[in-house]
Amino acid sequence: MGIALGAGLAVSIAGLGGGVGMGMAGGKAIEAIARQPEVGGDVRTLMFITFAFIETLTIYGLLIAFMLVGKM
Repeated sequence: MGIALGAGLAVSIAGLGGGVGMGMAGGKAIEAIARQPEVGGDVRTLMFITFAFIETLTIYGLLIAFMLVGKM
């Protein structure tokens, strides 16, 4: 029971954190592009790199959940 709860929490917290992080980063990037449209390409590139790192951390949460479920 405890392992299943841990796996569920790992996925849900990682997903929630990743979603909030992406939303905040995306919002700030759009604000930056709206203020200075000439740097839009650079900001967009950095935003996608940031999204990749955030998504990687979310996938780590899923990996931990799979490892916990494998111990059941």
